[in-house]
Amino acid sequence: MATYIIRRLFFLIPLLIIMSFIGFLAINLAPGNYFDTLKQNPQISRETISEYEAKYHLDKDVFTQYFYWLVNVSKFDFGYSFAYKIPVIKILKLRLFNTFILSLSVILFTWLIAIPLGIYCAVNQHKFSDRFFSFLSFIGLSIPNFFFTLLLLYFASKTGILPSGGMHSLGYEDLSGFGKFIDLSKHLVIPTVVIGTSGIAGLQRLMRGNMLEVLRSQYVMAARAKGLSENRVIYVHALRNAINPMVTIFGGSLSGLLSGAALTEIICSWPGLGSLMLEAVRSQDLFLFAGDLLMTGFLLIIGYILADILLAWVDPRIQYQ
Repeated sequence: MATYIIRRLFFLIPLLIIMSFIGFLAINLAPGNYFDTLKQNPQISRETISEYEAKYHLDKDVFTQYFYWLVNVSKFDFGYSFAYKIPVIKILKLRLFNTFILSLSVILFTWLIAIPLGIYCAVNQHKFSDRFFSFLSFIGLSIPNFFFTLLLLYFASKTGILPSGGMHSLGYEDLSGFGKFIDLSKHLVIPTVVIGTSGIAGLQRLMRGNMLEVLRSQYVMAARAKGLSENRVIYVHALRNAINPMVTIFGGSLSGLLSGAALTEIICSWPGLGSLMLEAVRSQDLFLFAGDLLMTGFLLIIGYILADILLAWVDPRIQYQ
């Protein structure tokens, strides 16, 4: 296992280089750059703009720009954000923490509901409860995230039960530690429910299908024939094999959150990596965009490595060389 992890981490570097270069090239191919907006400001001289372009090698071709940026990244210097006027690494640290909080909340909300619900529906196949939760799952898969977000924000603004956007309330810094936790939890409710609803619907259907397939297998019939209790058959023998495909899906759930949460973050004014990517593209903030893309790709690959490790831990038959 250790050799496998080291080999995967070794291949992590070329994958990130290829991905970041494609993103770097794409934003360079877009017409104009951040300094084009500054040229319209009469208070900023052309000489000053030229000095900044030379300082950050933006007056050179895209390959040279990328080379200098990559050298700086190897020193943990992700460049300078022209829009925010601070180093990119400071923005990424803050936004990564915000995205981590939201992602953790969504994962807990999604998996702690979807897995037990899928097992329950499989055990009670074709009963009213199974049909009812299947109906709710189809609704959860069908409703658009942006519409659901706007609906919940409208409900929050009318009732005042929940905050209608943002990450903190006014006067957040003056609250006690427990008060800050409660305030943050309230702001997490709407984006967590919106992002997690479709995830619960999909995972519940997958878990139900996996469980039904395992319950029809011969070894489960043999366990029942031996006189084992139904709970032991379901939760000890069947569940372990039914959960294996879900572990693989878990690795991609982090990347799915990072890509699927962007629109929800924007509508809910949640300051995460998804909304930061849009801000960087709109302002053509080259180094901020490249740093955000690199961080997102890193989390994606690490997520799949963790999924492989968890899969080997859950299923002893799987061995990585």
